[in-house]
Amino acid sequence: MVQIPEENITRDAQLNIKVKAAEKPVYEAFKRVLDVVFAVLALVILLVPFAIISVIIVIDSPGASPIYVQKRVGKNGKEFKFYKFRSMVPNAEAMLDSLLEQNEMDGPAFKMHNDPRITRFGKFIRRSCIDELPQLINIIKGDMSFVGPRPPLPREVEMYNDYQLQRLCVKPGLTCFWQVTPQRNDVSFDDWMKCDIRYIEERSIITDIKIFIKTFAVVFGMEGI
Repeated sequence: MVQIPEENITRDAQLNIKVKAAEKPVYEAFKRVLDVVFAVLALVILLVPFAIISVIIVIDSPGASPIYVQKRVGKNGKEFKFYKFRSMVPNAEAMLDSLLEQNEMDGPAFKMHNDPRITRFGKFIRRSCIDELPQLINIIKGDMSFVGPRPPLPREVEMYNDYQLQRLCVKPGLTCFWQVTPQRNDVSFDDWMKCDIRYIEERSIITDIKIFIKTFAVVFGMEGI
C-alpha cells in the first residue's frame, strides 16, 4: 500500500502534500520516453482532425475558445493547466452551483447523465472521448502520462480524505483502470478510488499496455461521458 503521513491534513495543506509510492525509476524513465514519442506522433497525425473539430465546436457553440483550459491537480498536489475540447456552453462553470444538488456521483466528483451544459456536438465528442485528445499536449509537457489516475479538480481534492489523497502520488493519465471499467459512470466514488490505488500498486509497462488496449474498446464502443 502506498504511504501518506499519519497526521491530520488541513484543506489548505492538501495541495502541497507529497505522498509516496514504491519507486520504479527504470519504469518511470521508459514510460516517459514512450509518452513523449507517441504523443508527438499522435499530435502530428491529428493536426487536421483537430482543426476540423475546432471549427465544428465554434459553429455549434460560438462565444468561447474550442479548447477549454482548466486547473487540475497532478502528482504531489501540483496544479497544472489541463486541456480539453470544449463540450459545454461558454458559461458552464457559472452554472455548476445551481446543478450540484443533482449530482449523480457520491463523493467529491460531479457527474450528471443529462447535464444541460453539454452542447449537441459536445455529447458526441464526450461519448467518443474525442474531447480528451488535447491532453496530448499535457503529456508532452510532462503534466500527465497516457496511463494514470484521472486528474481531479482542486475543489475535489479539498474534500479528499487520507486514503483518497494517495492517488496523487503518481502522474495523472489520459486513461486508467476506472476509464476501462464497464459502466464506469455507475461505479461508486470509493470504488473509483480503489481502482486508482490498485493501479499505483500494480503499475508497470505491461499494465499500462493492457489498460491502453482496453481503452480503444471503450472509445469504439462510445462509452465516454
